[in-house]
Amino acid sequence: MNPSITLATARRILTQLRHDHRTVALMTLVPTLVMILLYYVMDDERSFAQWAPVLLCVFPFLVMFLVTSIATLRERTSGTLERLMAMPLGKLDLLVGYGLAFGLMACAQVALALTVSLTWLGLDLPGSLWPLVLVAVLNALLGTSLGLLCSAFARTEFQAVQLMPVVMIPQILLGGILVPRAQMAALLEWISDVLPMSYAIEAMKDAAMGDDLGGEFWRDILVVAGCVLLALVLGAATLRRRTP
Repeated sequence: MNPSITLATARRILTQLRHDHRTVALMTLVPTLVMILLYYVMDDERSFAQWAPVLLCVFPFLVMFLVTSIATLRERTSGTLERLMAMPLGKLDLLVGYGLAFGLMACAQVALALTVSLTWLGLDLPGSLWPLVLVAVLNALLGTSLGLLCSAFARTEFQAVQLMPVVMIPQILLGGILVPRAQMAALLEWISDVLPMSYAIEAMKDAAMGDDLGGEFWRDILVVAGCVLLALVLGAATLRRRTP
């Protein structure tokens, strides 16, 4: 992997995003608007404080997966990817460049959602803010890397959208949001143990509780970070120049 080529790829993606106002609005505004909607639907500060960290974990994950998978597929179907890979550009350079560009967008997304939640919506966190930010950004990067990986298995943008419930919904349902993982059937608990979203949700819960962050929190962080890197490597291995 060549760092200069990777950074040049990230700059190219950011330049394209700057001219795509609807995509930028989708990535940055949707999680914030959902937080505002949740606040007024619940109309209870205690319930909002309970569910807000969970949504900060889930929605960046979903939005970044959707945007990244469609954007990568669009580059392949338009022939842009084939032209780029005719140059001295490695697959990992391309995917890491995408990850850096969309990672910066994820930081902006999380920053806006947290700023609105902590000021206008009055979200009160019992602990430090940085663990919550760390988990939210890392989860957005997880959605980005999985979107890059899954885009290799779609031929059209509609198929990329269809992959979202297949890949995303089971992770959310089995991640321990609705039912604690320990209370699930044994088979479902085993499945949840291999899903990265389960560890992201556990880390978010620990960050939101404000207790002293112990070894379990950092274990969950390392697992999610490892899944991000693994998805990028697998994405590089399965990346095709164009859609057949």
